Amino acid sequence: MVAPLALAALAIALAVPVPLLLARASWPARAPAAALLLWQSIAIAGGLSMIGALLAFGLAPFGDDLLSGAAGFAARGFLAVPLTNALALAGAALLAFHLLLNLALTVVRSERQRRRHAQLVHLLSSPLELVPGARLLDSPAPVAYCLPGAVTSVTVVSAGLVALLDGDEMTAVIEHEKAHVSQRHDVVLVAFRAWYASLPWFPIAFRAQREVGLLIEMLADDRARQVVPDSVLARAIVLVGAERGGAPLAASPGDWGDAASTDELRNRIARLDSRPLSTVARVAVMAAAVALLLVPTALLFAPGVSLLAP
Repeated sequence: MVAPLALAALAIALAVPVPLLLARASWPARAPAAALLLWQSIAIAGGLSMIGALLAFGLAPFGDDLLSGAAGFAARGFLAVPLTNALALAGAALLAFHLLLNLALTVVRSERQRRRHAQLVHLLSSPLELVPGARLLDSPAPVAYCLPGAVTSVTVVSAGLVALLDGDEMTAVIEHEKAHVSQRHDVVLVAFRAWYASLPWFPIAFRAQREVGLLIEMLADDRARQVVPDSVLARAIVLVGAERGGAPLAASPGDWGDAASTDELRNRIARLDSRPLSTVARVAVMAAAVALLLVPTALLFAPGVSLLAP
């Protein structure tokens, strides 16, 4: 029973206290890439721990680890499983199916929306000169977003944005959008949307989706900072945010036109003056992310693997 209890304790820790501590921490703004990796590890390890705890408990009568338990279960059959263990196995199967089904539905729904939106953009816009793959939308509202695709991607900017910003500020916007496309931020966002769709009653799922969205915007800002000075990027964020009453410099991939809160815009601007997290600290965060994935895996498979070793 050590593995089921340890996995259950890890699942509880990754369900509430750990995400809350990460969401309230100030360092992620100084290392958004490392923080984003940690968020993904928390989500994956949390799901693996929840399913693993139920699975390990359900197979406990047949062996001391997942491999021997699965072998014993296959040999004796479902009818030999005690009622409480059978309920645990059924719970593990239902939870895994629920998570995978919501992931598939979210991916299909997002892709359908992206294609429909891309068709409308091509009908209502024209090519933006000097920016390959970009489209100019005839709208007075300052808008910029990207439509990432598996083969081709489209960056959309509005006439209102072009009129509002100068050349350097427009460069910041375009580079920001290029980061969304090249780093495939849409894939990360879809995964966290699926997590929230699977557990809408779970407060931390919504919080995680929001925090990840902000980190992705910061990563895109870092790409723009490589091309334009921080003052230019900050000015673009302020101008667009003021014009749209708190709208982001660029909507998150797939969240076309959604407004960001004033606090989020303030955080994006404030971090431009902060020092990046030290290399040692970033390595420690990445090591923690890897450890979160290795611990539940080891609890499930390590004893069985050691028995197979010569």
